Amino acid sequence: MPVQPYLGVHPKLGTGVYVDPTALVIGDVELGDDVSIWPMAVVRGDVNQIRIGARSNVQDGSVLHVSRPYPGNDSGWALILGEDVVIAHKVVVHGCSIGNRVLVGIGAIVLDGVVVEDDVTIGAGAVVTPGKRLESGGLYVGNPARRARSALSTSAVSGRMPRQSSKASAACSTSMPHPCSARPAPRRFAQVTKAVSPAP
Repeated sequence: MPVQPYLGVHPKLGTGVYVDPTALVIGDVELGDDVSIWPMAVVRGDVNQIRIGARSNVQDGSVLHVSRPYPGNDSGWALILGEDVVIAHKVVVHGCSIGNRVLVGIGAIVLDGVVVEDDVTIGAGAVVTPGKRLESGGLYVGNPARRARSALSTSAVSGRMPRQSSKASAACSTSMPHPCSARPAPRRFAQVTKAVSPAP
């Protein structure tokens, strides 16, 4: 099953959540409304908690994990993702805090204790080293990641599409969303998730 308890703690799913049958969501994890977890992604809240805000998505092959408490850090490192966050393909996000409307590019690595403020873009393949703070509005690239310039517009960072006519919006609502979009998943995804979620 893609949604599994760990040590008796079950993940909590909001409304309209989609978890692909090949993904894994384990333990102390809370997914906000309309979050989507795509094929082969792993969200493992075993030794600390993971919280993912509404409309965020975790794309294929990404790994989200946490750090346990240790001497000098009694709380360890939980993983907190804000709303409208896009975690692209094969990203590793570990024990950090990511704000709203953040795009983490393909293959990027974000390590323990990092704080990413709102409206940040992290470029493909970037490595954000432990404890670093990424300031709002920046594009960060490289290893170690450094600010290159101001990021794109908020709509580009969040993956949201420009405002559409009501006719166009109605057409979009009946088709499967592209995983790079932070738009809510269709309601039929909610029905799939209910089928694979553990009984309370």
